Amino acid sequence: MAERPSPNRPAPEPAEAGRSDAPGLPARRFAATIIDEVLRARLALDETVDRLLPASGLDAADAGLARAIAVTAFRRLGTIQHAVDARLERGSPRKSGPFEPIVTAAVAQILFLDVPDHAAVDLAIRHLHEDARSARYVALGNALLRRIVRERDAILAEAQADALLDTPDWLAESWSETYGEAAAAAIAASHREEPSLDITVKADPARWAETLDGIALPTGSVRLRERQAIAGLPGYDEGEWWVQDAAAALPVKLLAPQPGERIADLCAAPGGKTAQIAAAGADVTALDRSAPRLRRLKANLARLGLTADVVTADAVAWKAEPFDAVLLDAPCSATGTIRRHPDVAWTKLPEDRDRLAGLQARLLDAAAALTRPGGRLIYCTCSLEAAEGEAQIAAFLARHPQFRRKPVEVAEIGGFAEAIDANGDLRTLPHQLKGASPRLSGWAGFYATRLIRL
Repeated sequence: MAERPSPNRPAPEPAEAGRSDAPGLPARRFAATIIDEVLRARLALDETVDRLLPASGLDAADAGLARAIAVTAFRRLGTIQHAVDARLERGSPRKSGPFEPIVTAAVAQILFLDVPDHAAVDLAIRHLHEDARSARYVALGNALLRRIVRERDAILAEAQADALLDTPDWLAESWSETYGEAAAAAIAASHREEPSLDITVKADPARWAETLDGIALPTGSVRLRERQAIAGLPGYDEGEWWVQDAAAALPVKLLAPQPGERIADLCAAPGGKTAQIAAAGADVTALDRSAPRLRRLKANLARLGLTADVVTADAVAWKAEPFDAVLLDAPCSATGTIRRHPDVAWTKLPEDRDRLAGLQARLLDAAAALTRPGGRLIYCTCSLEAAEGEAQIAAFLARHPQFRRKPVEVAEIGGFAEAIDANGDLRTLPHQLKGASPRLSGWAGFYATRLIRL
């Protein structure tokens, strides 16, 4: 099990040595910057890339390589740190500037990417030379990286034997306590694999699976066999489908929106669930406190030819006439999305989970007030933490005796009985949903419950 890196390093100072223009180095330089920024400031990787990329001057190919290096580094950060620490008798040198993120990016390439070893090592050494602080440790970095090249097979064999090596201790302990040690190891192992690419279609999943060379899942989603440029695929411009993890599509199936119903989608952006509700013919109000995220939701709905009443507001304080149904996809630690967003494992802490649990309780109380008698309330989170799922709903039902569960039925979720817990709630785990290969297997970790107001 891995310890989370300290985010308390000071921000990088301006380099004092000369910068190289060696081919391939700008991409490695940007990858190391992303790694350092995400760990130091505990920021989301995708948001960091979006923020820094315009000023980087990278073309599409280099930007793609930089992102691939950074994502791989976070997906296997425990293995990388263990390999480095075991080969540095005194640990990483202090006051060494960007030494650690440069080495991390290089080791990710050596161990896990199809990059020539000499390129990974040479470009890392050139990069170390660019900052006076890291330049003092060029010889150390060179020796370390060349040793990792020589001992790659042993490093990978050791990592393969310990599925939890790439999982921070607090998450491994939480999952072991909640799901058992075997399931915790299976969850961690699934996070090492590249995620699948799933889409939700407006109609006829079988036809679109054939058109897009995909797999029609029993839940109704389509899983693409190969990763492709989404915007160039058939049906994209026509608004026939949208990208959405297969597990993320299930809460709306439990909601079962009907034509003409008034439904509120709270914390709605970026809008995948809003699109599902609108496509079913319901009158949906999509609410979120983030105006920028709602702009993305509106753009997605426009492409899909769907409509919603979009409201910028804080769901905790928002007032409206009660709805036939309310969907609350609450802000959470997002630990169920680690396979797709591996930086989550290294940027979130137990106190983040606990703080968000308080917000979830307030949002649930607000959602309850928006649900008419006889109406439905769906609560869901993309978290593997019981504090944000099962425990949250136990506390809610104690506060609100006018609500009761309506258990999930196996047929509603494509026959996957293993994704229904003892209370009749939905609980998907990343290692479920076996496919023909690791990449075609699994889905996000989700919790959802269906509540009826008496």
